[in-house]
Amino acid sequence: MNKKLILSAVAVTLMGAGAVLAQGQPAAPQHAMTFFVTSTTPTGTGNLGGLAGADKICQDLAAAAGAGAHTWHAYLSTQTTNAGPGVNARGRIGPGPWYNAKGVLIASNNADLHGDQLRDRNNIQKINALDEKGNVVKGFGDMPNEHDMLTGSDSDGRAFPPGFDTTCNNWTSDGAANKAMLGHSDRQGGGNTSWNSAHLSRSCTKADLIATGGAGHFYCFATN
Repeated sequence: MNKKLILSAVAVTLMGAGAVLAQGQPAAPQHAMTFFVTSTTPTGTGNLGGLAGADKICQDLAAAAGAGAHTWHAYLSTQTTNAGPGVNARGRIGPGPWYNAKGVLIASNNADLHGDQLRDRNNIQKINALDEKGNVVKGFGDMPNEHDMLTGSDSDGRAFPPGFDTTCNNWTSDGAANKAMLGHSDRQGGGNTSWNSAHLSRSCTKADLIATGGAGHFYCFATN
């Protein structure tokens, strides 16, 4: 056998081996992660250290998952107080599009995320509302149920008027007298299954967040 034939045979063998290896490995996501549910929070309460503290939680979790090159913000609204005006969650998360850890599209833009023109244009549901590690968040019917997401927002992603606390005192309180508006990451359970505005918490304590089906989780979005 001449040298050309030998080299051709070796090349074909190597290419075949490479194809076998490729088939045995999961394909990498086509889109980088720009959305996730927090896998954990330091306190498990409504005290996140304000918006700055919540953003840092998002940034740290993203960095640990290899997505720290993005700027991450928590999907949280704050209410107007004597200290300053409130902030709408929808206004602090960038323009989109957003993809989960598996590369699945969550929403193309802010309008689709919130259903401005047509409701349910987003893809937030149990199989897609993944944490930064790509894990499914336990939801309705699981033990324990952890589908309650801190948002402090109405269904349009905006803050509630001042006067009645829906943000755990703008994410600085773990008190029994404070409350937070919660969404359902799996869109299941109860009469209102909104992803961002399903029901109020009993309070902002760890025990009460757990009691209604939560663990102090919230959504994180890349702003760029």
